[in-house]
Amino acid sequence: MNLQHTGNKNFKNENVQQIKTNMKMKNVIITSFILALVLSSCADKQQAPAPPPPVLPVAAITSENTTTDNEYPASIQGTVDVEIRPQVSGNLDRVLVDEGAYVSKGQTLFKINERPFREQLNNALASLHAAEAALINAQLEVDKLTPLVQNKVVSDYQLKTAKASQKIAAANIEQAKAMVASARINLGYTNVTAPVSGYIGRLPKKQGSLVSATDIEPLTTLSDVHEVFAYFSLGETDFINFKSQYAGNSLIDKIKHLPPVSLILADNNAYPQTGKIDMVDGQFDKTTGAITLRATFPNKNGTLRSGNTGRIRLGIQHDDAILVPQSATIEMQDKIFVFTVGKANKVNKMPITVIGKSGTNYLIKDGVHSGDQIVLSGIDKLQEGQVIQPEKSATKVAQITNKK
Repeated sequence: MNLQHTGNKNFKNENVQQIKTNMKMKNVIITSFILALVLSSCADKQQAPAPPPPVLPVAAITSENTTTDNEYPASIQGTVDVEIRPQVSGNLDRVLVDEGAYVSKGQTLFKINERPFREQLNNALASLHAAEAALINAQLEVDKLTPLVQNKVVSDYQLKTAKASQKIAAANIEQAKAMVASARINLGYTNVTAPVSGYIGRLPKKQGSLVSATDIEPLTTLSDVHEVFAYFSLGETDFINFKSQYAGNSLIDKIKHLPPVSLILADNNAYPQTGKIDMVDGQFDKTTGAITLRATFPNKNGTLRSGNTGRIRLGIQHDDAILVPQSATIEMQDKIFVFTVGKANKVNKMPITVIGKSGTNYLIKDGVHSGDQIVLSGIDKLQEGQVIQPEKSATKVAQITNKK
């Protein structure tokens, strides 16, 4: 009996202990749940409010008359670029100019040894004198035979022979005179002069060199650059657009109505004087599909030299053009976009088609229209459909207006 009573007592104690354990676990769970609710409520109260939409400058696009500047690579040449070559062979006795020097028309540049050519002239003069003497003898023979034939002392055959000899002697004089003239010309060629005023190029031949008219390399080059020609090319489409801009029934008439053009030098600065297009090539180049135009620029100070390069800046007039600042665009994957502002101030990423530049603006063909609102700056972080707070800009989008 005691063992049974003891067993029951132990069993009751274990049940009581189990109940207490379960109660503790329930209390822990309830406490954790309440604590989670409290923490969640606090977190909701501490959550930061959503940031306001960014304030960005916005402006409306307008259409205006403007001029776009297109630039074309140009090569510059003097009005006269001539190679100075010897016309007779001989030793170069003297070089009378320096490289880069300015020379006047007719100024002596080189002196070739003239002694062989002077002797040729003396020989030709001697031949002329001998021919003149032979003519005198022939004339004397004719004078002697004429009365004898008239008196029938001698036959007229001898007189005819004498007259033929006279004509041969006269012809020999003409030939001798031609030889003298040729010798004088060759002697004159030993004095190499400047055919035009201009600047001397390199001097590959030095004093004492043997020179010849058949030399591959010239004595030097001479450039007349009081005016310069800037040659540039237009593609077929550009040329058609170019012609359609100006009045005139013919190309010559259109050239007369062309505005002045600017020359941009290699340092990206504009040449201080404008030029005039005065020539259009007669045909397109079959290889490049382009046609060459020539613009003439004054160059009194000699700033430009033959061989210079640059770019011709050609203005083309556009009526009711839509201009967008380059700073308001973003380029991605070879496409250019702007952000337009729509309903509820949401921005839309809009692709545009650019057909030219006017200053710092793009000339737009498609994508946006006059009256559209676009974001002017801060577009690098914008996303499609994002809401902004527009800040009206006092600056018009179309900033440059050039009227004819």
